[in-house]
Amino acid sequence: MAAQTQGSVLAPAPAGGPVAVPGGAGPVGRLSGPLARLRRAARTPPGRLRTAAAVLVALTLLFGVTAAWQSADRAAAARQLASRSEPLSQDAAELYRSLADADATAAAGFLMASAEPPEVHAQYQADLDTAARLIPQAAARSGSSAEAQRLLAELGRQLPRYAGLVESARAINREGLPLGGAYLRYASAYLQEEVLPNAQRLADAEAAALDGDYDAAAAVPWAALVLGVLLLGALGRYQVVLFRRTNRVFNPGLLTASAAVLTALVWTAAGTVAAGTGLHGARTQGIAPLRDLNRVRVEALRAHTAEVLDLVSRGATKKFEGEWQALAGTLADPAGGAGSVAGLLAAPPDRARQQLADARHWFEVWQQRHATAGQLGAGSAKDAYEQALGATLTPGRDDTARAAFDAAGQQWEQAARAEQAAFEAAAGGIDGALGVQAAAAGLLAALAVGGTVRGLGRRLAEYR
Repeated sequence: MAAQTQGSVLAPAPAGGPVAVPGGAGPVGRLSGPLARLRRAARTPPGRLRTAAAVLVALTLLFGVTAAWQSADRAAAARQLASRSEPLSQDAAELYRSLADADATAAAGFLMASAEPPEVHAQYQADLDTAARLIPQAAARSGSSAEAQRLLAELGRQLPRYAGLVESARAINREGLPLGGAYLRYASAYLQEEVLPNAQRLADAEAAALDGDYDAAAAVPWAALVLGVLLLGALGRYQVVLFRRTNRVFNPGLLTASAAVLTALVWTAAGTVAAGTGLHGARTQGIAPLRDLNRVRVEALRAHTAEVLDLVSRGATKKFEGEWQALAGTLADPAGGAGSVAGLLAAPPDRARQQLADARHWFEVWQQRHATAGQLGAGSAKDAYEQALGATLTPGRDDTARAAFDAAGQQWEQAARAEQAAFEAAAGGIDGALGVQAAAAGLLAALAVGGTVRGLGRRLAEYR
């Protein structure tokens, strides 16, 4: 038989007996060393207490971190909603409206020619100034959005070109040349086909960003709520276990931990409900009605532009009358569909109810006066065109189609201000409340950890 190898154990190997293992590790399947000692220690009462303490502390920390993180994330989204995305979305809509209004006002001033009142040209210039101001302002707010920056840069290049085309049309018209009308129609086509689509894409992008911030702010922190319930259950169950083993009714440390977790859980749930209520009000009283109102105002401006350009063309094309009919038909939809004047009154914010009702009245007057002007223009009188022009645009008269359109526009503008104020009132302070909630969740979780360690630490001390 070979000599025994140093460091090994030789033993007979009967059937079913142990097998020699090098190094004296003992029989296969039998644990030894630190792992075995750890398992034996975990089965003792102190070991079970330490294991329970580790699990409860880990679960408490996980709950605290999750609750604080989710609350802080929602606070940041609410702050972004109130201070950036909603104002930026409204700026994009206002940029579009200013450009559309400039188009309508330029056409009106062109028709008035030498009789153009100073306030009409001043309104046109104010629209251009507003657009020129909003483009860099939106660029500063849009931050790292590459698409928004690209669209704003393109609009910054297109605006001077449009203004130059309009000025060329005005200069030619002052000389009495018919080519001025062609220049104006070209300027309007450029705005409608190239400039406004970019402004619309910008408005759509900012509206999508607004919706994203709203959804993030209004999200329910399910992970924190579920973890809080599980943690409360674990703390309660272990207190029952301790009562059965020690006949001690209360463990002050674990009671403190349970109270802290319950407070954090209730605070998180109540804060979620309160924030959701405020955000719902911000949407129903501000965001949604403002979008509908901006759509109606823009469509009304486009209809007014078509109304005026039809007079500029002097019947040479039916294009503008067709545009008027399509846009006016949508705006006047008696069923109150999307984009209609009646739709704005389906569920109006309280602050804007009267203004929207007055705007609807003036819109209907505008429709009637437009129809009257159309009848005059289609008549056989020698001065039929001049009569139609006078019924549509005569400066200083308050019985023209434009006067009714301006009155409706003023009411819509006041309604927009009221709805913006309603949004600010509903959304204001939500970010601060959620920020306090995040800090409270972290502090209460730390208190719960301290209570758990103290409560189970005192029980461990009894075994020393």
